[in-house]
Amino acid sequence: MAITLHVDIVSAEEEIFSGTANMVFAPAEMGEVGIAPRHTALLTRLKPGEVRVQIEGQEEQFFYVSGGILEIQPHVVTVLADTARRAKDLDEAVALRAKERAEKAMADKQTDFDYAKAKSELAEAIAQLRTIRDQRKNSGR
Repeated sequence: MAITLHVDIVSAEEEIFSGTANMVFAPAEMGEVGIAPRHTALLTRLKPGEVRVQIEGQEEQFFYVSGGILEIQPHVVTVLADTARRAKDLDEAVALRAKERAEKAMADKQTDFDYAKAKSELAEAIAQLRTIRDQRKNSGR
């Protein structure tokens, strides 16, 4: 019997995923972390990016998170995200428009310009686009 992790990915609105996995990868604040069964306990913030869940005998599953908290216990991984979506549910056109708006706002610095907000929106849009790309690459489309 293979040793697995129980994984929960939850957003403020709903539970996105709950199940067992062999490995999880997440965008921790200090860099991507790979989580295998029996991982040391850890609590860290997440930055916008993709969470990848590897399940034995199935295609890797991709999720977008806008940030949040990652809690790791030896056999349980919990992702508490501000916003979380399955990669297949992301809209590439919307993400591209958001990226363009944020880049334009950063280039057109005006008096009421909020650089931190534009930078955050740009990071989220880029993370969504990367998640979409990786999902396509994995599924062979």
